[in-house]
Amino acid sequence: MRVLLTGSAGFIGSAIGRQLTDAGHEVVGVDLMLASAHGSTTPPAGVHQLDVREAASDAWADLLRGVDVVCHQAALVGAGVKVADLPDYASHNDVGTAALLAAMHEASVDRLVLASSMVVYGEGRYACPDHGRQLPPARPVASMEAGDFENHCPVCDGPLDWQLVPEDARLEPRSSYAASKLAQEHYVSSWVRQAGAAAVALRYHNAYGPMMPRDTPYSGVAAMFRSSLERGLAPQVYEDGGQMRDFVHVEDIARANVLALESVVAGATPRFAAYNVCSGRPVTILDVATRVAEGTGRDLAPQVTGNFRPGDVRHVVASPALATSELGFTAAVHPDDGLRAFATAPLRD
Repeated sequence: MRVLLTGSAGFIGSAIGRQLTDAGHEVVGVDLMLASAHGSTTPPAGVHQLDVREAASDAWADLLRGVDVVCHQAALVGAGVKVADLPDYASHNDVGTAALLAAMHEASVDRLVLASSMVVYGEGRYACPDHGRQLPPARPVASMEAGDFENHCPVCDGPLDWQLVPEDARLEPRSSYAASKLAQEHYVSSWVRQAGAAAVALRYHNAYGPMMPRDTPYSGVAAMFRSSLERGLAPQVYEDGGQMRDFVHVEDIARANVLALESVVAGATPRFAAYNVCSGRPVTILDVATRVAEGTGRDLAPQVTGNFRPGDVRHVVASPALATSELGFTAAVHPDDGLRAFATAPLRD
């Protein structure tokens, strides 16, 4: 199949491109080459330097000709913690996606795989041993200052247990980036209905692996821990380190995309479906810092600081069951192994 891959020069996009090519598919790569994401504005060989927000242009029409499916990875990522970030996220992610969908319709391309994110969930799923599933309120700052970081039952005030989050959980974005990813999903699902199209949204959990950006807004916490260790500093772990997350290797994410692209082209998925892309092996943030430190061979144990960011979620861990049953995807890289190897893997400056 012929795949138009946006964000093809990025951390995840480049891994998808390699796996698609290895599987015998033809890849048409496009990337804006934002300096903040790549450190360079010069595209790699074979990558077309175009802005997805200008997808109505003749250049895009030429590239879309003969395409079977679009893999849309291009996005402005990061936490988006400032109100001033909102226009950039809305422009690159939401306007860009809307422009791409309109251009695809004009070119009679009606299959899409979208890079979404677990951030659309906000907090994860919780249950009280006595009162069942509960939606916790925001954690009080005073409680976190006192060292209590857990979510509590709104009925009895007891600590809540985290549970795996399925794809049909409530969606509650808590940052500019998260709101833009949910908006992308909404645009795509609307396009599916209006255009008689089909699409898959892949909700990535915490991505890591070789060629991850170093020390940029696009870096994840694993890369930040590694950077500290390389400077001879112990990784600084927020809260009590007990925050539960799922870390999924970039090669597993790429493989999930290949499976989704092949499935949506074959008509083997629902008209619109969202899938968690995760390892299925939850880890604490302290575990992440410890595994990365072990991989470096340095005698620098992580430091649990007790610091916190108001508004951060406590636990969010996904269920991989739907992606396994409908896409045939199961992560191959165990976080214990992948995070240790990540400690010495090449990064992108």
